[in-house]
Amino acid sequence: MNSVKPGMRKRIAQGDRMLGSFIKLTDPSSIEIFGGTGFDFVVIDQEHGPFDRQALNIAMLAARAAGVAGVVRVPQPTPDLILSTLDVGATGILAPHIVTAEDARGLVSACRYRSGRRGFSGVTRAGGYGSSSMWQQIDASDAAIAAIAMIEDPPALDHLDEILAVDGLDAIFIGRGDLTVAFGARTRNDDIVVQAVDRILEAARRHGKPVLMLADNPAEAGALFDRGIASLIVSSDQGLLRKAAAEIAGEFRAL
Repeated sequence: MNSVKPGMRKRIAQGDRMLGSFIKLTDPSSIEIFGGTGFDFVVIDQEHGPFDRQALNIAMLAARAAGVAGVVRVPQPTPDLILSTLDVGATGILAPHIVTAEDARGLVSACRYRSGRRGFSGVTRAGGYGSSSMWQQIDASDAAIAAIAMIEDPPALDHLDEILAVDGLDAIFIGRGDLTVAFGARTRNDDIVVQAVDRILEAARRHGKPVLMLADNPAEAGALFDRGIASLIVSSDQGLLRKAAAEIAGEFRAL
């Protein structure tokens, strides 16, 4: 039986509410903790975290052991990086800086065997180490892998309809942090950022494309759910650790 477990791509398409968090620490304990506490997915951050291929391999093993979907934010959406990420068992690719429809098509092509350009190997973790036939593996992988484009650059706003119309693109993630920096705004609540997010959400609604976003807290999560955003990423293992440590240190200082 193929070791790739369908679920992430299907759940995104169904609009299921899902909770995830970024993983910045290479120790696999973080992933095990998130899986054990009921998170639906984790996003291993190769773009801003210190994950080489060996660390990513262990992270994917931890995700499978913990029963949590393992998405990877690759540093660049190049075919070779996506291939190596999928081979070690990622269930989704979060691709940064998708600006044009050509970028989106490249992402989808790198994630798919059929109608794509993903290189085949049957003896990887993704292939169950040779436990299934070629076409069983191809069909299971193509059904399971989620291709998610990050919209985080102002030039992408002029190509939203073309990007969102790309066949096989499963969802978009709105990168409010990068948009804030690119616009030179003080915070992501400044009008120019809010208007950009509204513009992206409206385009996603027109095309029926699911949206993921980062939420700072449960209150903001509720507001985003009300806007039709089903999948949320809350902070990171580093961020949650720092928050808990700061709260405890503050309590002790107050004694």
